[in-house]
Amino acid sequence: MEAISVALSEGVELRGLQPDDTDVVHALVEAERKRLETWMAFIYWTHSVEDVRNFIVSCRASETEVDGNGIWVDGALAGVVGMTVDRFNAGDIGYWLGSEFEGRGLMSAACRALIDHGFTAMGLHRVTITVEPENARSCAVPERLGFTREAVLREACKVGDRYGDFVIFGLLASEWPAS
Repeated sequence: MEAISVALSEGVELRGLQPDDTDVVHALVEAERKRLETWMAFIYWTHSVEDVRNFIVSCRASETEVDGNGIWVDGALAGVVGMTVDRFNAGDIGYWLGSEFEGRGLMSAACRALIDHGFTAMGLHRVTITVEPENARSCAVPERLGFTREAVLREACKVGDRYGDFVIFGLLASEWPAS
């Protein structure tokens, strides 16, 4: 699928990661590793520069996903957001943000752009965001964007040596203002 590229605000851009971004993505993952390992399962299988490069290459090769997008603030990588699409015409958004960029509305703006893209350009019927209920910052994003809290899946994800619950937030195309 063609990589997305959207100006979110002055100096803030959402764009598909490219193989040339591998080193900067890896550096941010390493800088945030201790914090991310609390919530993000990917951190346990992402160790090397090659792991990051393989992720980026697979995202760019996908025909059905808008995964692997960087949020760039004045040229610096702030975080990563993406949307996978299933066979039922639904997208699922996942994200993480570097700690120095939290609290600026960056992730909400990036998710808004992906949702708009999913409902308009891709013709999706539904978008979900799945987060751990204890992760208040991550839960605030779908709540802020008008998603409905639909379900809790108990011990649905293994992160490190523990199983965590997932809260599923859902949004239908008919509920999205831009639709």
